[in-house]
Amino acid sequence: MAQILAPSLQCQMKITNTTTNAASPITTKMWGSLTFNQKRSGLTKNASKFKVMVVKSENGTINRMEDLLNLDTTPFTDKIIAEYIWIGGTGIDMRSKSRTISKPVKSPADLPKWNYDGSSTGQAPGEDSEVILYPQAIFKDPFRGGNNILVICDAYTPQGEPIPTNKRYKAAQIFSNQKVIDEIPWYGIEQEYTLLQPNVKWPLGWPVGGFPGPQGPYYCAAGADKSFGRDISDAHYKACLYAGINISGTNGEVMPGQWEYQVGPSVGIEAGDHVWCSRYILERITEQAGVVLSLDPKPIEGDWNGAGCHTNYSTKSMREEGGFDVIKKAILNLSLRHKEHISAYGEGNERRLTGKHETADINTFSWGVANRGCSIRVGRDTEKEGKGYLEDRRPSSNMDPYVVTGLLAESTLLWEPTLEAEALAAQKIKMKV
Repeated sequence: MAQILAPSLQCQMKITNTTTNAASPITTKMWGSLTFNQKRSGLTKNASKFKVMVVKSENGTINRMEDLLNLDTTPFTDKIIAEYIWIGGTGIDMRSKSRTISKPVKSPADLPKWNYDGSSTGQAPGEDSEVILYPQAIFKDPFRGGNNILVICDAYTPQGEPIPTNKRYKAAQIFSNQKVIDEIPWYGIEQEYTLLQPNVKWPLGWPVGGFPGPQGPYYCAAGADKSFGRDISDAHYKACLYAGINISGTNGEVMPGQWEYQVGPSVGIEAGDHVWCSRYILERITEQAGVVLSLDPKPIEGDWNGAGCHTNYSTKSMREEGGFDVIKKAILNLSLRHKEHISAYGEGNERRLTGKHETADINTFSWGVANRGCSIRVGRDTEKEGKGYLEDRRPSSNMDPYVVTGLLAESTLLWEPTLEAEALAAQKIKMKV
């Protein structure tokens, strides 16, 4: 496995004696851990930074690239690097490119619009390929450090129309509705993902072409035979905190090589911005580690758990006294729009929502208290206290958080069924309202 996971940059590493700041950016060589079984020498009390040793290439030149990557430009210039990030043509792939900004900024409104070649991302024809990026949210850059930033953008035509893959635009419209604003919708999103060995595209820690022992010992486990990829999970956790993402936790999942992290509670459109930026950071970290990130909802067929993106949701009325009745009314609405939600909850979700492995059947809406085999789960504390939140367990790991958060707000706050439809739905899902 050490050979499979070795970083592509051919260089030797040693740990320096330098004490580093906790907020140091992640570098391309921070991957010599036990997870990757690489040999390490000169271990010190502080092992958070690596230094590339001088290595002669074939033409005799000296490689000091790591020193350049770690340069702090702050004492020499006010200019910063802004990494503009957007969603590509598949609706799940992420693209980015860098530009110099004359000075540090505090708001996306201070940044210029930019453009890219949409014909190269599947988002525009070659004869009219220019797509415009609108900066929408900024985060600190954990890779470059300093005043450098990551910029979440959405994409428009030169005429100012949102392109089809711009799902943020509609979500922003929903969250700008006064009724939605007044209800202060909170979201807690549980992003599951799978780490794959490169080239073979098989889960990390699994024998190539074979299978580990059955599920059971891997969930939240510790140990070299049970936990695979912890360094990636921890590096991602710290990088998100550095960036200002509202990440609230992480854990190993049921299937070996699979992990989860949680983002939230976040309000409104912020939830989607934070999840997309966290995904970008995870892509960059797995790139540096030489590991492939998969958001496939069912990466391995058979008796193995899939990967979801459970979305916890509440409104102001749900969190106040009498909120359980509001939650049940919301569940009724969700049951009546089950097909609309399923169609928007991620590609390949039918392979995951089978009624097995802690999922509900994709064709049947259900709800329950503390039941992880339902479409919508309500916690015991919510039932006991008479207020709280619901968990929508249907979204897949590759769902678009703008779509899911916006649709939940729309279905529960803006959409009103007829009284007859509501009564029939209550009878069908056995709910007393």
